[in-house]
Amino acid sequence: MGKSRADVRKEQRQQKKAERQNTKKGDAASGKSVPQKGKMREWLDAMVFAVVVMVILRTLFFDLFRIPTPSMEKNLLVGDYLFVSKVHYGTRTPMTIGIPFTSIYLKGLTFPHFRFPGFTSIQRGDAVVFNWPDDDVDVIERRMHYIKRIMGLPGEAIQVINKQVSVDGEAIEFMTGMQMYWNIYKSDPRVQLNPSTLRELGIGDVIQGANQSVVQLIATEQAARTIEALPWVDSVEPAIAPNNSVYDAAMYPPGEGWTPDNYGPVTIPQEGMSVELTADSWKVYETVISRYEGHSTSRGSSGEFLVDGQVVTDYTFEQDYFFAMGDNRDNSEDSRFWGFVPMDHVVGKALLVYFSWDKDAMLPRFGRLLSVIQ
Repeated sequence: MGKSRADVRKEQRQQKKAERQNTKKGDAASGKSVPQKGKMREWLDAMVFAVVVMVILRTLFFDLFRIPTPSMEKNLLVGDYLFVSKVHYGTRTPMTIGIPFTSIYLKGLTFPHFRFPGFTSIQRGDAVVFNWPDDDVDVIERRMHYIKRIMGLPGEAIQVINKQVSVDGEAIEFMTGMQMYWNIYKSDPRVQLNPSTLRELGIGDVIQGANQSVVQLIATEQAARTIEALPWVDSVEPAIAPNNSVYDAAMYPPGEGWTPDNYGPVTIPQEGMSVELTADSWKVYETVISRYEGHSTSRGSSGEFLVDGQVVTDYTFEQDYFFAMGDNRDNSEDSRFWGFVPMDHVVGKALLVYFSWDKDAMLPRFGRLLSVIQ
């Protein structure tokens, strides 16, 4: 009986396998090496793998940011490099496609996004990184990154009275490291502040006006009270910004007669919260409804309020919002100037200063390395 086709194919495969093995043995016997990956190829594969892993980690779990301005001093300094957790408040899925670690992205293409559940909610006092709501870039995740301190939570009424922040009528204590301008009233106008004392207290800017009995400086409350204890100092008081047209036009919303030091009260929108639309509330929330919640807004010929072309008398908010302020209270562009921070703009919670560079000294600030952010 002849061999079947299956048997013939099997014998052919076995014969080819034996030939390959004999060839390898011959190469080994003759000193020829079996081809392997070159060193350059190995390095390239390792780099590609590292980049892929880093992109995944920074997309889903954490990101790294640098402090460019002094708006959070003395707690966060210019040149601090921060580790920011995305998982605390829930990771926000990507909205665009771009080149990793650059600002380059494919314009005109966006994706629906959502936020994974986090293991904590935003708390008052958290240092939060978010996309600047007032940026003119269309895509949220491509807007400039800001870091501020959360002072007001969804649904709360926030107010600033002579620099003192109040939430729902309760004063919030000044946080450690927060600084602002103070007026120092001297009993003897001839006495000058000792530069070495100022350096020890972390005070750099001193402003002397025409009145020699009063000097203005920027300091933390602790430093201000230390100066107040000096025998030739009568008193130390917060320097309050005057109410003028310049501040009035710069505040959010404009036209209320508010200043950075006397602001509000204003109620922060909360998901599911309804607000009656009046001439006053429309000024506060029209931007929220149109820019952050995506509805068209306008006023009718008789002054009625139109949302998506429909006459409405109230509005229910679709997400949570927050009120953010800088720790360097008199040198911070924050919610007092551009309004609320929408939840979909939140990137994550700043946890750690992993590196810090002092540009003036051209040296690292070794004492700040791996310091926890308060």
